[in-house]
This record gives sequence, C-alpha cells and structure tokens, in this order.
Amino acid sequence: MVITYLGGQCFKVSQGDLTLALNPPGKGSTLASAKFGADIALVSLNHEDFNGTENASFGEREPFVISGPGEYEVKGVEVRGFGVPTEYGGQKSINTVYSVMLEGLNLCFLGAQREPLPAAAELEQGSIDILFVPVGGGDVLDKAAAEKLAVALEPKVVIPMHYSSDTLKAFLKEAGAEDTKPIEKLTVKKKDLDGKEGEIIVLSH
Repeated sequence: MVITYLGGQCFKVSQGDLTLALNPPGKGSTLASAKFGADIALVSLNHEDFNGTENASFGEREPFVISGPGEYEVKGVEVRGFGVPTEYGGQKSINTVYSVMLEGLNLCFLGAQREPLPAAAELEQGSIDILFVPVGGGDVLDKAAAEKLAVALEPKVVIPMHYSSDTLKAFLKEAGAEDTKPIEKLTVKKKDLDGKEGEIIVLSH
C-alpha cells in the first residue's frame, strides 16, 4: 500500500491497481486541488474543502463516492462510516469518521473532526493500524485534542493532516516527536507495523 499526501485532508491511497481518494478538495476550495483517477472517493463532510469528487475522475475512471455514515463494500474494500455532529466554516453539519479495511490494514480517517469522539465512535473503530488526524485547530482538532485522541485510539501509526507549518510543529512538540522528518510517501505492509505504537509519520506535500 502506498499513501501520498496532497495537502489539506486529501490523500491518495493505492494498492495494486486500486486507488482511493480521501477528502479531495473541490473547485471552490482555497486548498490546492489535485487531479487523479480513483476507484473509490471518501468524503467526510459536504464542504468544498473535502467534496471535490470530480477531481478524483480521470479518463474513464469514475470513483464510487462514499459520503456519509453506513457500511459499504466496494471492489473488496470494506468501509464503515460513523457520523459525528460538527461545525465547519460556521455551518453545523455531520462529519463522517471512516474505517477502511484494505490489504488487512485498518485505516481510520477522522476527516473534519473538531471535538473528541463519542465513546461509541471510538469503540466502532476497533484496532487501528493507521490514523489520519487533523491537528490544525480552528474548525478541526487542535494540537492538544488531536494528541489526546490519538493516544486514546491507540493506533500503530499516526499521520497528521490539515495543518500549517506552525500548527504541525506545535502538534509534534505536544506529542514529543519534534525530530520527525517528513517523507515523500508511505509504502507499508501489515507486517511493517508489528510492534509499532503511535508512531507519528509526517508526509510532505
């Protein structure tokens, strides 16, 4: 599995011929958009910062769009979405926290999460291999809340997202991981995570 970060909350996750797009920004967003073909696109919140599924279409590749709570199985990928009330850009809405099972790995994507997760939502995530957590504050979790939630969910790997250089630095300091150097992409298999506990990996974009 190869995970690439495209800024904001947008990730490209590839496994063989299969590609997932996580929260691609739309045309009205101030976040830089990236265009690539995906088989599945996940949208955690209906806002132009995250719902640009048209940017996940390329050539003949049109993604199957998942944009809310529920259980889905697409092309052998199991996705569960858990809805949590939130407020983003001054609008009250529902943020969907996704659990994605791919190649034996459980990816937990918190999306535009602003508050600590309800206990039921925490339990729903199960054993997490890779946690994608917003750390920038404002409309999403700030450094302290993000670190606290990351510790509570006990993932093997934590990938921060939705930050400025300053808020990323503050989060890494909060987590005691100031020396973390960004890498271009994460190439990972299930066995690579054996023995890891809450390791923070920063992806450059």
